Amino acid sequence: MEIRDPIHGTIAIPDAESNLLDSVAFQRLRQIKQLGFSEFSFPGATHNRFLHSVGAAHVASLIFDNIFRKYKFTSDLVRVRLRQALRLAVLLHDIGHGPLSHASEEVMPKVSDLKIDVYSHLRTDLQLPEGALDFERQANHEDYTIKFITDSSLTKVLQKNFGDIPPVCIAALIDKRLTAADDFFCDGDIDFRAILSQIVSSELDADRLDYLERDAYFCGTNYGRIELEWIITNLTYCQIENEMYLALNRRALYAFDDFLLARHHMNLMVYFHHKAIMYEELLMRYLTSKDCTFHLPADIEEYIDCTDYALYQHLRSVQNEWAKRITERRIYKVLFELHSTGKTERPELIQKVLEDAGISVILASSSIRLSKYHGSNSFEKNFPIYVVDLYDRLSKPYPIEKSTEIFQKYDEIRRIERLYVPPEELPRAEKILIDKRL
Repeated sequence: MEIRDPIHGTIAIPDAESNLLDSVAFQRLRQIKQLGFSEFSFPGATHNRFLHSVGAAHVASLIFDNIFRKYKFTSDLVRVRLRQALRLAVLLHDIGHGPLSHASEEVMPKVSDLKIDVYSHLRTDLQLPEGALDFERQANHEDYTIKFITDSSLTKVLQKNFGDIPPVCIAALIDKRLTAADDFFCDGDIDFRAILSQIVSSELDADRLDYLERDAYFCGTNYGRIELEWIITNLTYCQIENEMYLALNRRALYAFDDFLLARHHMNLMVYFHHKAIMYEELLMRYLTSKDCTFHLPADIEEYIDCTDYALYQHLRSVQNEWAKRITERRIYKVLFELHSTGKTERPELIQKVLEDAGISVILASSSIRLSKYHGSNSFEKNFPIYVVDLYDRLSKPYPIEKSTEIFQKYDEIRRIERLYVPPEELPRAEKILIDKRL
């Protein structure tokens, strides 16, 4: 099977993976848009998570083949097994995504209701974030992903076509907390789990390397353009004691800086576009309202029917004001926008003045930090990416965050705070701002 991809060209899909792609669970991703509501800002952004998943798996293969092109595994069987496990993890990393946007996670059940058996064997030797072991918390799309892989009709497809790769080992590359068979990711005394996990999810993973180029292409922007081939050809490994970690050749550091900035600017200019944010806010208000009748099921087979189109159909069937504004495209309009790196009281002050004048106001705040390395509980600190120098054999590998000043320059949280009002109230609201010099 071959897939013609506008980003990577022709992508060959082995027969066993074709069976996986043809499964009902994976086909669902055709009906989950990659960028949710962004198509209302960028009409070309109608691409789906199906094609992104295939593209990301292709990138992961290129990364694996480049990193280990000269590495001597004990046998070709080990190389093939590890490469296939990686491809499956990347193919399935988005399999549990909810419809339209992350807002739909508001109507997901508790984790305990999903009955994810592998969660009862979570690793305890990592510094887990607060609440990571709370089975009574609300589920998110990653919980559904683990359920799909380890206990669903998709699991049977995996077992039938990839009998030598336990589904829990695929899930373990997506969720670093999970315990897998001790020797599955090992070749001799060397453990490859860390580097494979980093290719799936890290500061420099196959997911980001695909979606930045893909989103920029379909949105018609230049923000996400990156030196994809140069980055991939300069990825390598770094062995620390008996564990393999992802590494980047020092000569590609400037391309890495550009990659970080590309993602940062895509967040600020595309993913945080005022229209997309407004639609998500309206959806959030409906999903958290008392009369919301839309809920995502705990039954994983029923969840397969929960797509963007199913949610749109539901929104059209209800009389809730927030839902009607989405379907009728009567969204609130931007009145005020502030970009900052610190908290300011000005948006709240304007909001109060407008509400005192009887105008309905929505305050939406979007924030982003440049890197996953920020934050005391980050898993990335347990799976560091290293920098190696091809031209200085005496230099020792060092963590990538210490190799560039960009982490320090963009250390602050970047915020975009916006005030929205109903379109019919926009002229009056603008006049109030002018009159009161706000």
